[in-house]
Formats: sequence, C-alpha cells, structure tokens
Amino acid sequence: MTSQQLDIFEDSRDTMLRNDVAAALERYDAAGARSAWDTLAAEFPQDEALVHLSVLVDALEQRSSAPLPHHEAVRHARGALSDAIEPAALRVFGGRAAAKWLAPLWRELAQRASHLAFRPEYSEDHAAALWLKARDWSAAHDAVERIESWRRIPATLAWMAEAQYRLQDLDGAWALLAELAWLSPDRFDQLTGRLDDPLLRRLRKAFDARFEGHGDVRDLAWFPAWVLTETPGLSRLLGRAQHSLHTEPEQAMRLLVEILGLERQGRHHDLVARRRRCVTSTHRCMRPT
Repeated sequence: MTSQQLDIFEDSRDTMLRNDVAAALERYDAAGARSAWDTLAAEFPQDEALVHLSVLVDALEQRSSAPLPHHEAVRHARGALSDAIEPAALRVFGGRAAAKWLAPLWRELAQRASHLAFRPEYSEDHAAALWLKARDWSAAHDAVERIESWRRIPATLAWMAEAQYRLQDLDGAWALLAELAWLSPDRFDQLTGRLDDPLLRRLRKAFDARFEGHGDVRDLAWFPAWVLTETPGLSRLLGRAQHSLHTEPEQAMRLLVEILGLERQGRHHDLVARRRRCVTSTHRCMRPT
C-alpha cells in the first residue's frame, strides 16, 4: 500500500467521524453527538470542525423546557442562540438545513418566554419575536394578539405584519404594512427587506427611483399612497388599514382610496372635487415621473 493510499484512508476516517457527529446532531441525540465528538477529538485534535461541532453538542446538552424567570434570562439565551449556536449551525449544516435544525431550539425558547409580558426595552425577547425565529407563524400571530394595543407599537405591528404575510401572503398583509409605514418607516424598511417579496421589491425599487422627498427612510411613510398611483387595484386591500397617526401620508392614501372608489362607481361630479383636493394637498404622491 502506497503512502498516498494511506493518506486517502486517513482523510476518509476524519470525514466519517465528522459525519457521525453531524448525523447525531441531526437526530438531536445529545449523548450520541457527544460520544462521536469525543472520538473525533481524540483521533483528530486539530480538526477545524471541532469548535463548531462542540457548540452544537453543548446546545443539545443544555436544552430545557423550564420557564425562564425574567426578560434578562431570555435575552441571554437569545444571544447565545443568535451569536454562537446559529453561526455554528450554518457552518456545519449550511443555510436551509441550519434554519430547519435551529427551529426547535427557537421554539423551546419561545415557550420558555411565553409567560412574560411585553416590555418595550426587551421587545426582541418577547415570545412573539421568538416564534417568528422558529417560523411558527400562527403562534407568533396569537402571541402578538395578546399584547395590549399591539397595533400602536412599531415592534408588535411589524411582528403581526410578518406573521400575516407568512400565513396569507402579501394580500393579507397590505393593510398592516401601510400602518407600519406610517407608524415607523424604519421598521417598515427592515421588514420589507427581510420579506424579499417580488412585488414589494419591484414597487420599492420604483419608489426609490421616482419619489421626490427627503431622500431617506422617512419617505417610506408615503409608500402606501404612492403604491396606489402605480397599482390602483390594491385600493381594496390598502383601504382596510385602520386609522393611525392621521399624518399627511396617511390622509393621502385614504383620499386616493376614495377617488378610486368613486371612479369604480362612475360618480364623476364627486370625482372632480376629490381629484382637485388630492392635487393641492398631496401633490407629492401624485407627481408625474
């Protein structure tokens, strides 16, 4: 047997041992993963995969269903999942497989935090945000509904908009997205970027190119009104948005919804008056390109 053939067998051995650890991890078999990791570490102590595999083995060994006592404990657990366990899972499993593997861990954390009330300073540590991480859209929806005045809080409104989008696609989320744009353009910007919806992406690209405003994220408050100048057929869905801050961008969209309704009804006399009002008071959203 040649030296080269020996090298091949050595390479096969470390690959096999790494695969043994990964297979046990995929089964969420903490004891099996630890045993396989110990064997890999004993035979190949310099293997680059040991560190990442160890993080995941530790995560399985530390799993718990006990309720967490306070928000700070949730924040600590969330930080460990986001900052250490998730990157290790991405290195070991790759993108989609890592998200699938992590989902039960996020689900357990959401369950352990489910008894804690919403607190603005710990918004990302609320169960609703964690259910979204677990990709359990129904649980996230239900958790948000239990928060008082969730429609008036940027974080909770964004969570509900995402849950609705995941459950019902874009048609089910338009009204909430409009309210979010008025209430918090920053949150709207972050959420729509994360959703990566083809229609939203196309409309946002056109809006950024054509809308003449401040030139920053504040302009997104006008996005719902502007959308109706590009896609009038969305008036029924956007018209479901509840009253929010009564700002000029909101009033512009509501006026456009009214105008489009009058057009459908053939009420030309009323339509002329409404168009005049729209041109004088909300000319920015109607400005030609």
